Amino acid sequence: MKPGQIGWIDIAVPDAESLKGFYSQVVGWASQPVDMDGYNDHCMIPSGGDTPVAGICHGRGANATLPRQWIIYIVVADLETSLKTCQELGGAIICPAREAGGGKFAVIRDPAGAVCALYQALQAGS
Repeated sequence: MKPGQIGWIDIAVPDAESLKGFYSQVVGWASQPVDMDGYNDHCMIPSGGDTPVAGICHGRGANATLPRQWIIYIVVADLETSLKTCQELGGAIICPAREAGGGKFAVIRDPAGAVCALYQALQAGS
């Protein structure tokens, strides 16, 4: 993925199992479980497809502080630089940087109040 592209979308909620069922019935997504050491989160796959398009996660552990809304993950070249610029321009970091999905991400709120995540893939050997 190139910087500026949307790399992923997901949502973290108290009851991912129910929400997974909702989206399965409403939009036809199938679920691929993702083991989270004692429970499953879910990668959601469109009907007839084999590539996940979204995640439905339990709002537990590190995900407990994430907003209960769909979050887009925008790819950036340098997460730390983007977070610094976010704050300089009136945005806020609402969930600090952490590793996940072969990279690291942080959730921000822009000056208008909208929430998204910024994602940087980790380089080999980092």
